[in-house]
Amino acid sequence: MAIPRRRTVLTLAAALPAAARAQTATSRWSPERPVRGVVPFAPGGTTDLVARVLAEGAGAALGQPVVIENRPGGAAGLVGTDAVAKAAPDGHTILIHSNAHVVAPALVARMPFDPIADFAGIAHLGRIPQVLVVNPRSGVQDMASLLALLRASPGRHNFASAGIGSAVHLAGEVFRAAAGVDVQPVHYRGGGPAMQAVVTGEAIFTVDPVASALGHIRGGIVRPIAVAGLQRAPSLPDVPSAAEAGLPEFRADAWLAALAPARTPPEVVSALQGAFVAARRRAEGRLAELGVEPMPEIETPAHLMAFLREDMARSVAVLRAAGVRPE
Repeated sequence: MAIPRRRTVLTLAAALPAAARAQTATSRWSPERPVRGVVPFAPGGTTDLVARVLAEGAGAALGQPVVIENRPGGAAGLVGTDAVAKAAPDGHTILIHSNAHVVAPALVARMPFDPIADFAGIAHLGRIPQVLVVNPRSGVQDMASLLALLRASPGRHNFASAGIGSAVHLAGEVFRAAAGVDVQPVHYRGGGPAMQAVVTGEAIFTVDPVASALGHIRGGIVRPIAVAGLQRAPSLPDVPSAAEAGLPEFRADAWLAALAPARTPPEVVSALQGAFVAARRRAEGRLAELGVEPMPEIETPAHLMAFLREDMARSVAVLRAAGVRPE
């Protein structure tokens, strides 16, 4: 009797590794159909461009294409974001958004979703340095001369915003607070019109993502004064950082991230994260051309969600201090 029992124990022990391997194999999720990547803005902006660059590599890693769908509308991309929040949490619908995602609570009194609780982090896709630019005919040559002009004529000048709650608006408010100057925002319908307002002299400055400002800077249409942060942008090596220009508190990076609906299974989130991280590494050169820089310190979905909570608290505080109230 002892011998058969021993054989049974050995047989079960030998079977356990195989069972574990089978369980691991079945836990590797892959999509059954194309993944819909919702960008809550119109085509052609920085978020849309980066999403399309990464969609190619992520689709190759997943074995199914990632199809970008633009769903603009509402403050801070509310329409497209809400669609993802209410989508099935099965990995086939994801959101590719900017820091406008965490600004929404400062703008909308009755939010249809919670920017944190209703989403699961997939991957941080990169930071986008922003640069303060002026019209070359303004006479402003550097940060010192810009501050001197604004302080000599308080309330006389405006800065161009890409819309209430946009990254451009937020950066302008951060500059106003850091510099302690009386300069008011004028809100335009997007970054392009805001930049045009500087070109025509309607506004004294704007703070635009480096990616979209590069062409205007290289063409001499606008003059770069400082990159909004502690470091220079690799694509603008001759432009000082705000810290170098004497205003270290002027820090206003934009960023991009991929998110899934809350309650998306961990193995699905893990597969999506791996796909987007692989795509980001493969596209480093193309992303650099768009002014997008990696943030390796935000490695996991948990790190991303912690980052979102911190950035939402900071951004909402900045806008409320600027007098922006949710409507």
